[in-house]
Amino acid sequence: MKTIRTSLSLLSATIVTVVSLGTASAASTPQEVFDGMRQSFQPNKAKGVHARYQWELSGPQGGQWWIDVDDGKYKMGKGKISNPNVTFVAKDKDWVAVSNGQLGGTWAYMTGRLKIRGDQGLAKKLGQIFP
Repeated sequence: MKTIRTSLSLLSATIVTVVSLGTASAASTPQEVFDGMRQSFQPNKAKGVHARYQWELSGPQGGQWWIDVDDGKYKMGKGKISNPNVTFVAKDKDWVAVSNGQLGGTWAYMTGRLKIRGDQGLAKKLGQIFP
């Protein structure tokens, strides 16, 4: 039982950290979320980090986005990245709501509205690199 609680606590912390990728003002589309992330990049937090992130968002404003973090630098784009370390899967409106703090990340994950596949440690790091 302790292992389950510890795992859930770590997972909750990861989800909350990852999805607090806020922008100065509330985004209304996934593209606006990613544009806001560009402005919040913290190169000092990305030093020594080598991670490839993928988003697969369904819905009318959905699509695929990626971020490649490489030792204090990053590249971002639309489409697919090869061999992602972490993949986020959600509906477009759910990702925007989570990013804006209108939908709790833990709740979204627990109800299947947000899926995080891959390295949970790197997923958590994303929220530090793009606060």
